[in-house]
Amino acid sequence: MKSFFKAIVLVPIALAIVLFSVANRAPVRVSFDPISRDTPVFAFDVPLFAVVLAALAVGVLIGGFATWLSQRRYRKAARRNRREAETLRSETQALRAAVPDSALPALTNGRG
Repeated sequence: MKSFFKAIVLVPIALAIVLFSVANRAPVRVSFDPISRDTPVFAFDVPLFAVVLAALAVGVLIGGFATWLSQRRYRKAARRNRREAETLRSETQALRAAVPDSALPALTNGRG
């Protein structure tokens, strides 16, 4: 069922990307030389869809990295809580091992 819903979302997105790529095959000049507009030193011709899809991919990567950085405190708190839980679990096991089995029912009933 989950893969069906994935297909419902991903198939139209893939179709839109393919249609966009086919419709925008014309080459455009990409230049990284802001000083010389007429004869740039570092320029190349690529299809328009490649420029748009590359910009989209770079944006997704930058956004993901920014989100990952902003969630640092939550990951740190999760690690701290995990260590604390493990420490408490080991202390509980040590205390259970120290108490004789015959005393456990009396301790759990609240009678001493």
